[in-house]
Amino acid sequence: MAKTATQYLCSECGWSGPKWYGRCPECGQWGTLEEFHEPRAMASSRTAAPGRTSRTSASTVAEGKAKPISQISTDTVNRLKTGFEEFDRVLGGGIVPGSVVLLAGEPGIGKSTLLLETAGNIARSNPKRSVLYLSGEESQAQVKLRASRINAVHNNLLMASTTDLSTVLGLIEQEKPGLAIVDSVQTIVSQEVDGISGGSTQVREVTSALIDTAKSLDVPILLVGHVTKDGSIAGPRTLEHLVDVVCQFEGDSQTALRMLHAAKNRFGPTDEVGCFDMSGEGIEEVTDPSGLFLSSAESPVEGTCVTFTMDGHRSLPIEIQALVTNSVLPTPRRNTNGIDSNRLAMLAAVLYRHGRVNLLANDLYVSTIAGGLAKEPGCDLAIAAALASAAASKPIDRTTCAMGEISLTGQIRPVPQLAHRLNEAARLGYTRAVVPVSRRGAKHKPVKGLEIIEVDSLRDALDALQVRKS
Repeated sequence: MAKTATQYLCSECGWSGPKWYGRCPECGQWGTLEEFHEPRAMASSRTAAPGRTSRTSASTVAEGKAKPISQISTDTVNRLKTGFEEFDRVLGGGIVPGSVVLLAGEPGIGKSTLLLETAGNIARSNPKRSVLYLSGEESQAQVKLRASRINAVHNNLLMASTTDLSTVLGLIEQEKPGLAIVDSVQTIVSQEVDGISGGSTQVREVTSALIDTAKSLDVPILLVGHVTKDGSIAGPRTLEHLVDVVCQFEGDSQTALRMLHAAKNRFGPTDEVGCFDMSGEGIEEVTDPSGLFLSSAESPVEGTCVTFTMDGHRSLPIEIQALVTNSVLPTPRRNTNGIDSNRLAMLAAVLYRHGRVNLLANDLYVSTIAGGLAKEPGCDLAIAAALASAAASKPIDRTTCAMGEISLTGQIRPVPQLAHRLNEAARLGYTRAVVPVSRRGAKHKPVKGLEIIEVDSLRDALDALQVRKS
């Protein structure tokens, strides 16, 4: 085993040093320094042996000659399609050859299922190049059972089960596949360095070796990453810096909806989001998620209001449902689902002070549909409207939506990307939208088929929605 020099590495910011501290000198976090054994470089890597060519020979320098960036051609870069339009859009159009993509998520969220189904799609669509699936968590028989369930079995899909880094690198160099998938990076162990499986030392060494292999062979590699209890990616922070793309696969385990976000992307935008539906037959993409967070009721129902949120470039409708009852407890209940409970308490106070709607002595229950999240400030007006509608027993028309942030003074503040929200509302058949007044005083750009009602205060908004008591 190679001789190592003991260092201490911060799992948050990546700071390293020869001395241990209880608190990281760089980021100030407590208890994040872990022992890291970095292998010393061998003599052959620093100086050439007699009769051998040095690593910094003239041919190497010639290959790495600098050239003007305007003369570099990108026409030969053909992205590899995953078979999911949602996945391709998040990646920026597909998988770039030689890139390393890290997919992280909570246990049981569907990371392995998504990548195994992606491997099956690519194996079927590219018969000339194989796909190599390397599992360090499951045996070959276990992966075969899951592949049969999601219809990902193909002769072009190669499968291996190992936790040794040398074996993984040898299989990739031997097969030279069109795509390699490693599930997961925390289970692969290198025999060249010390440390336990999943530790900072091992994860850093394994990732560096896989990146070198991907760049030298021009083989794209998809890595599965575990997360800690606070939702961050397990391992050193340098893991996210080393890879080219970092994707987060999120969702509630109690619902079938899954969202794919790109936290880092060197080849595309980071504000795209992909929607997927988890079922017994695998993962299906949802190209139009507009109806996921809306109820099927056609007639107006009191205590409901629809708003539109922004997730990247995509506008999603969210239905807010509120229930107001008389409280029999000394302290009224404030229960929420998909909404910030502190925001609900603030909106109840603003409704009492500036909207003349007294809900302070009532039990308030506010929820969204199908696990949708309405935690951005632009959902304030819809939450307040749903509460006022439930208190006054006056339903809001099903073709009316509301968007706006409510301040402590009762003013309706503008929301970002309002034009995208209004266009999506018009596309889904909404005819009226209650929105804030523009900052510059100019009228909002008209949208065909949509009546835009501009309001400046909470009281005006409740009057426009017709949910205030006489």
